[in-house]
Amino acid sequence: MKFYTKIPKRIKYFYLRELVQYKQALRQGDFIHAWHHLERAHIIGQAYPWEHSYAHWLMLKFGIGIKDAKEVLGQLPRLLIGGVKSFVGKIPLGNTGGANVPPLQPMPVPQDIQELFR
Repeated sequence: MKFYTKIPKRIKYFYLRELVQYKQALRQGDFIHAWHHLERAHIIGQAYPWEHSYAHWLMLKFGIGIKDAKEVLGQLPRLLIGGVKSFVGKIPLGNTGGANVPPLQPMPVPQDIQELFR
């Protein structure tokens, strides 16, 4: 069994870029685009425990910030379990990470993100 512990530098660049775009959109009050970039960061980082957990932490904070009880409650178990599932390589590929989708449901990976992993 392979354990995933550290995100490759090349992938981390794109993960961090999505987080920067998330923070910019959030500062501008553009919640739709902020969430979009959080979902993309989740997809990119979900195979790596720290990045996966951090994406869920930001999703939890986002839910609190917009007073979305469903998102807050949905993020708590994801935050506790997501990183562990990443560590052992048991993640639902492409899942966007929000409480609006089942936590174990694989989803299509956007084409540009697929290219990152080739």
